Amino acid sequence: MQGKQFVLYIVTVVLCLTSCGHKEVYFPRNIAGVETEVVRFDRSLLNVRRESSMDDVRVLYDEYPEFMPIFVEDILGIPSEDTVYLAEALPNFLEDTVYGFRNTNRRVREVFADTKDIEDELNGAFSRLHYLYPDMRIPTVYFMVSGFNASIYFADADMVAVGLDMYLGSDYEYYNRVVYDYQKTTMRKECIACDVVSAWLFRNIRYTAAQNRLIDNMIYRGKIMYLLSLLFPGEKDYEVMGYTKEQWRWCEEHERAIWNLVMDKRDLFKTETIVLTSYLNDGPFTAEVSQDAPGRLGTWLGWRIAESYMRNNKDITLQSLMEDGDAQRILEQSYYNP
Repeated sequence: MQGKQFVLYIVTVVLCLTSCGHKEVYFPRNIAGVETEVVRFDRSLLNVRRESSMDDVRVLYDEYPEFMPIFVEDILGIPSEDTVYLAEALPNFLEDTVYGFRNTNRRVREVFADTKDIEDELNGAFSRLHYLYPDMRIPTVYFMVSGFNASIYFADADMVAVGLDMYLGSDYEYYNRVVYDYQKTTMRKECIACDVVSAWLFRNIRYTAAQNRLIDNMIYRGKIMYLLSLLFPGEKDYEVMGYTKEQWRWCEEHERAIWNLVMDKRDLFKTETIVLTSYLNDGPFTAEVSQDAPGRLGTWLGWRIAESYMRNNKDITLQSLMEDGDAQRILEQSYYNP
């Protein structure tokens, strides 16, 4: 299911290769646009009422024949064909007070009364991605409430679901019950578009390295983050990374020391799961480096290397970078030296 596409009038097709701040610009000033189809399933779902639940459930199946069964089975964990039980369970889910769903759903209505800003961001990012990869599908994006079960969920090859209840603000009181403090940084409305596109990139741009060393994973993830930052030129790098401003500043201030430590420990070519997990997985810190270092520091380093590689190899296209699975060669030709 591909989002509706439309072509905007292009005033100029000259590709800009000048820098914008520290970033290279790889896209025309006026680019052919893609309109992302955003489906407000959340609104229909939150309108279900106990007194009319059976009829409301039938309407949901009629209006969302592809997504409704996926939501029922994968998010609610209810057999899709059991509509009688669903008609009873769905109001209980929406009106729950033990886990705070009722208040959360009310908050979703308020925070996401207008989502034009998110849709505009998605359109801009996917338009740039479509320029690079015209054959890559553009997903249909479904907004939902998930009962704190999912932020981004792939419903199928062409559908991405967003749990709006996971983006109500880092200080939303109920998050203290369901997530760790370090996870709250990106649980904001402003992070949705970037999260959707990031997940789409990781799903569609495959890991092609022949080995599974830390350096291979670092470069792969770093390339994705580098591309993501270019698809969202108006975003601060720390926002794209999902860091706070203070975390990003810490990494910049300690970049040389971090790199020297990684080299001294000879971690780049290790394949042990504990090493990969420490450097790449989300967490309160990167244990292999320091308890002051934010999580996913390996991805941050990979981004810096990819950025250095493109800065020092002007003839390389973004597509070539993303297709190149030789992480060691990219590292060597990046001349990365913090």
